[in-house]
Amino acid sequence: MISDMVMVPAGKAVLTGDLVVPGPIRSVVLFAHGSGSSRHSARNRAVAAELHAKGLGTLLLDLLTEREEREDAVTTRHRFDIPLLAGRLVAAIDWLREEPDTRGVPVGLFGASTGVAAALVAAAERPERVYAVVSRSGRPDLAGDALERVRTPVLLMVGGHDEILLRLNKEAAGRLSGPHKVHIVRGATHLFDEPDALEQVAAASCDWFLAQAMSRTNGMGKGAAV
Repeated sequence: MISDMVMVPAGKAVLTGDLVVPGPIRSVVLFAHGSGSSRHSARNRAVAAELHAKGLGTLLLDLLTEREEREDAVTTRHRFDIPLLAGRLVAAIDWLREEPDTRGVPVGLFGASTGVAAALVAAAERPERVYAVVSRSGRPDLAGDALERVRTPVLLMVGGHDEILLRLNKEAAGRLSGPHKVHIVRGATHLFDEPDALEQVAAASCDWFLAQAMSRTNGMGKGAAV
């Protein structure tokens, strides 16, 4: 298994990430963390560990620099700057294309909170590279007009007791042009702190990424509607 801390250039910024390649991989999943979080998110790392066990690579990336994170802790300005975050995800997608361990490997995107909107915009910008998107407690509505341009299969996971986000996700799903599914984790709230809730998220994420990777490999396009 290859596990490295990497530096990813993104315009004038250099972003820190943790790249894990557990062996020959079918795809690599790029994580877009949400409001006030980072690549050290325990929830995202739990999902990443499950992906490694299934033979998928991961890149957990800080979308903000250390200075921007300090500013954001006070102002919350950067976490809602979707064009900025999406642009950095696109830069990371392009970087993965050139890296020896991930060159030519399709990219999945796993987003949480506001990171979901950035992931959807990036998927619309790089449809030839991004083969699947998964959202956990996300704000897809913040992707705006990019929703109609997303052709990549999208899984939107929401806690059954997270009523506001459930409504926002269902409304956003209605605007998606490509294959998509709203997956409700029964009994779960926003943070999926309930017993087995995060395990359900990890399992559903693995199933989605593997199914879409298989569809791509078999020449079936980017997935079938669900």
